[in-house]
Parts: sequence; structure tokens; C-alpha cells
Amino acid sequence: MNLHRRLHTLAAIASLGALAFSPPGHAQSTPPVKAVASFSILGDLVRQVGGERVEVDTLVGPGADAHVFQPAPSHARKVGQAQVVFANGLGFEGWMQRLLETAGFKGKPVVVSEGIKPLRAEGDKHHHSGKNPARSEHHHGDTDPHAWQAVPNVITYIGNISKGLCAADAAGCDLYRKNAAAYTTQLQALDAEIKAAWAVVPPAQRKLITSHDAFGYYAKAYGVTFLAAQGVSTDSEASAKGVAQLVRQIKKEQIKALFVESVADPRLIEQIGRETGIKPAGALYSDALTDASGPASTYLAMMRANTQAMTRAVQGK
Repeated sequence: MNLHRRLHTLAAIASLGALAFSPPGHAQSTPPVKAVASFSILGDLVRQVGGERVEVDTLVGPGADAHVFQPAPSHARKVGQAQVVFANGLGFEGWMQRLLETAGFKGKPVVVSEGIKPLRAEGDKHHHSGKNPARSEHHHGDTDPHAWQAVPNVITYIGNISKGLCAADAAGCDLYRKNAAAYTTQLQALDAEIKAAWAVVPPAQRKLITSHDAFGYYAKAYGVTFLAAQGVSTDSEASAKGVAQLVRQIKKEQIKALFVESVADPRLIEQIGRETGIKPAGALYSDALTDASGPASTYLAMMRANTQAMTRAVQGK
């Protein structure tokens, strides 16, 4: 073999070696799917299904209130760059349609509550969560949007998220279905855990006061009565007459558990506490997660923290 041919052969071998030892996926790695979720609780659920294959941006972040959210140009840019957008639906994101139009988003958002029978903010829920005499008439329609407060509904959310990601990224569909199945198993265990926590509390003791009417689905799923000073939206106002009626009801029924929600103005609950002599039992997480350092940094952690706080308070612990 002459020198020229030997050099050519060595060069070919070297190039094959470089291909063989290049980092896995280095040249052919797929960029993550860009997804946008409307609020922090939904963002966590999308991450559970999407895993590392999906990059999730959340419009309304931890500790923030989606009821009073005002989209900024930066939010429109996020939506405009997204391959898939996830919304709760049920009237929760009254600002979503205008944002999609402003952002020039061409697709339809994946509405994760699709297939869930909604509770009405009036009528339907009174049997389960008590009449709310302090509620003003101002709220976002007659539908209660807080369906995630019942774990079985979130199992439906996860199925819809999996379908939405499969539609946006068919190549990752097997992974999304696998992640959804694994997370559904965790949700089923959580649902059983919450039922067991309430099973030791006599039904007559399962009564609480909260800031706004966010726990109707929890009430129905777990046999708890909630009385709220506001309607289903935190931007509704409680009337003085209604608050006075609620105070009388608390005294009459000897309700011991009084909670402020993390996204609500605490002054109303503090006023009710002064007038009834009940010390507020702490915060509940209704519409938003905490940051990573808080007690409700994920959906599973939020539901456990709320259930523990409520069951302890109604038992006077």
C-alpha cells in the first residue's frame, strides 16, 4: 500500500471513530417542546406528564392570583412561541382568549377540564359546601372553575394533558402516556389518603370557613362543608350584611376552623375571627402553589398540606 492510500485509509478510520465516540444525542438532540400553562398548579401537572422532553412556562406563577391576572407583552411573547398552550377552562381564565389573539397563537388551547361535570357556583354546591351568606352577586358566571380541588378530576386533567402533548409531539407520545400512567397511580393513592384523613372526623365536625368559594369540588368529593366570605372569584366583594349573617352562623353551629387562602386578602377573615373569637388556623392553598421552598410546591404537596391543616383545625388540634 503506497503512502497516499495509507493516509486516506487512516483518515477514514479516524472519522468513523469520531462518529462512534461523539456524545449521545449531541448532533441530533431534539429541542424541548415549548408549552405554556395558564397557572402554577397546571404548570406542575404539565411537567409531571412532559418530563424533560417539555419546557413549561407558567403565565400566573406561584403565589399569584389568576382571577385578577393582567397579561403583559412578555406573556404574549411566551404564548406566541409556544407549540401547545394549556388552560383550565370553566371560565377560570377570562383573559385567555384575548391573550391568544394578541399573541397570534394559531392553535386551540388544550382545555384540561374537558370531560368534567362542572359544579354550579350557585344551587348545586349549597348542598355540599353550605350557603354562603356573605357572597355578593358579583362573580365570574355560574360555574365553579376550581375542579382541581378534587383529585379524581385531576386524573381527568392528566389524561387531557397527555393527549395534548401527543398531538403537539407525536414522537414523544409513548413517554407522555407512560408518565401520565405513573402519575395517575400517585393521584389514586393521594385520593385514598385524603378520604382516610377525613374518615376519622365525625361528619358534624367537618365545617370550615374560607376566604373565597374555592373548595366546592373538595367538599363534594370528601364530605366537607365550606362556608366562604366571598364568591368563586377573589375579586368579588362580601357585603356587610352577609358577613354579619356568616358570623351568626359560625356562632350558632360552633364552627372552629377559620382559614385565609394564600391568594386572598386576609383582612376579611381576620375581621370574622375578631367577631367570632376564633383565631385563624393558618393558610390554605386554593388557586396557586408556593415556590419551591414552601409547603405547597407541587399539586401533591398542596393537597396534603391543605388536608392536614383542615383536619387538624376542625378537631381543635
